[in-house]
Order: sequence, then structure tokens, then C-alpha cells
Amino acid sequence: MSSSSPAAAAAGLTFPQATPPEPGGLVEIAPGVLWLRLALPFALNHVNIYLIEDDGGWAVLDTGLGDDETRAAWEAVLAGPLAGSRLTRLIVTHFHPDHVGLAGWLCERHGLALHMSQTEYLFSLSIQLDRAGTADEQLRVFHRTTGLNEEQIEQVVGRGHSYLKRTTGLPPTFLRLMAGDRLDLGGRGFDVSTGGGHAPEQVMLFQPESKLFFSADQVLAKISPNVSVWSMEPEADPLGLYLSSLAEIRATLPEDAFVVACHNLPFYGLHRRIDELAAHHQQRCGEILDACRAEPKSAADIIPILFRRPLDAHQTGFAVGEVVAHLNYMMRRRELSRETGRDGIHLYRVR
Repeated sequence: MSSSSPAAAAAGLTFPQATPPEPGGLVEIAPGVLWLRLALPFALNHVNIYLIEDDGGWAVLDTGLGDDETRAAWEAVLAGPLAGSRLTRLIVTHFHPDHVGLAGWLCERHGLALHMSQTEYLFSLSIQLDRAGTADEQLRVFHRTTGLNEEQIEQVVGRGHSYLKRTTGLPPTFLRLMAGDRLDLGGRGFDVSTGGGHAPEQVMLFQPESKLFFSADQVLAKISPNVSVWSMEPEADPLGLYLSSLAEIRATLPEDAFVVACHNLPFYGLHRRIDELAAHHQQRCGEILDACRAEPKSAADIIPILFRRPLDAHQTGFAVGEVVAHLNYMMRRRELSRETGRDGIHLYRVR
């Protein structure tokens, strides 16, 4: 699931389309590219879907949630503005349910081939196949080390089961997208890149001639994508991966690329926004250092320092994962050390 932390848009970004389409509405955002906005039942209340002209029809980039409301929105679009049009294929950027949720339904209904990176496909599949909740106990163990109390832990564990309710399965086969691939859509070549941090192997597309960059959730105009450590890989460094991905995008794509992302508005000012996102995470690391100087802190202690608004269970799970991502990154940089108390809670201090 995509989440977000506050990070104001960098000054100087340019938004060619200042108003998004109404939920379920279509607008042409670039030649041969339609923008569809679908509603989400979260604080982040929308996801952007793109349809790219392809072989007399439309390739679909991401799907929205796999729920009745989103399915009804797709039915209305297919019977309305897209009536008589053909869908040619489905490209999914990453495993979060607001991006992959309707993949099974769309692929089966329209006979679409699914294009996805291998890691994202297998990650989504593993969650959807775990209907018995076999990973729940490991999730509890992980969150006990963060200092969350038992009530918070059970709320977070229960939230994980919503993935099954918000996805419609995956087709049994897929076409693998890898960094360095060239994907042909309607006679235009799109360079495929992938990035870690927000998701393990999130797919992005760049069309060099038009400088059109489908950034998925990696670069957003007004919010920072959630970058979290999860229980299956508790020592991971997703923040390091995310910052490396941002640096690579900045080094390889032009500042005047047109960035069409999966949330917020499409914009110009790619390098400026990347600099803002990197600075945002460095600022958070500075706040953690200040907090851990006086006395050792757990991840749960740091949540209210970085997130100063009330959080529900959905937001708490993302917040603690993001805090641990910063802590692991800072330990790798030897800015923090970690000790484990007799209660099993990890405590962090400045080295």
C-alpha cells in the first residue's frame, strides 16, 4: 500500500494541468496519453492511472484498488469515454494494491498480458497466497522490537490482511520488465528503469523523444513516498536504496522531463524535486540524531517526533516502518548504534 509523509512541494515546480480530472474522468495529459484518476479510501485519496496509445488501442499503466468501487469506476470509463476502444496490455509499476489491485480482473476480462518486474510480481503473489496469515507471528516479533504496545501491534497485524480484500489476484504468467529494457508502445520506445525504497523493484518508464517520465511513486510532486522496513527483512536499508535511485534518476534524466506520477499532479522540475526529497530525508535523520543524543530511543519513541499528527492503525504501520528505515540507514552510516533491552526492544543512541 502506498503511504506518504509530509514533504511540501519544492518551490518552482510547474504544473501544466493545475486541476486533476474528476474521479473516473479522463483528460489527455500528453499526446497519446490519457490521465484517469481513481478514488482511494485513505488520507491519500487518489491514484493516477495512465492509458498510453498502443497499436490502435490503449496500454494501461496501473489499476487502482481491487474493490467494488474501483471496478465500477473502470466499468463506467470503458462504457463511456473509452467505449469502442481496445485495451492492449497492462503494465503494473509495483505490488501495492492501489497499483496492482485490479490486475487479475482486468487481465482476465480483456485478455491482457501483464508486464511487471519479477520482484514486484512475486512479492504481490506471496502476499496473496498467504491466506492463512503465516507471516503474522513474524510481524508481531518485528514490531515488539520497535516498542509498539500490544494493542498497536495487533492493529498493525490486522491491517495487513486488507491486502487480500483489495487485490483480485494475478494472472499465472507475466512478461518481465527489467532495468535497461526498451518497451515499444504504439511505435514509441520507452526506456525501462527500476528503483528500490518505496517498493523492491518499482518500474518507471521514460520516452526520450518527448521527455515523458512515468515516475510511478518514486518521485511525487507534493508528498514523499513511504520508505519502510518490513518484517521479512528487518535489517534492510530501503532508504539507502531510495536515495541511490533518486541520484541515478537525477544523473540520467533531464531537468525538463515531464513527470507524470501515480499521485499528485504531473509536473516539470524533476531535479529540483529530487533535491527536495533527498533533503527531506536528511532533515529527518538530523531530527533523529537530536532525539537520540539525550537518551536512547526506540522506534516507537521516535514516531511522534517525526509524525506530529495523530495516526490511525493504517498510518502507524507505515510510520514505524519508515522510522526503522531511517534508523537502519543511520546505523549503516555509523551515526547510530543499537542495543537490545531485556524487554527485547531495540534502543538507538548516537555513536
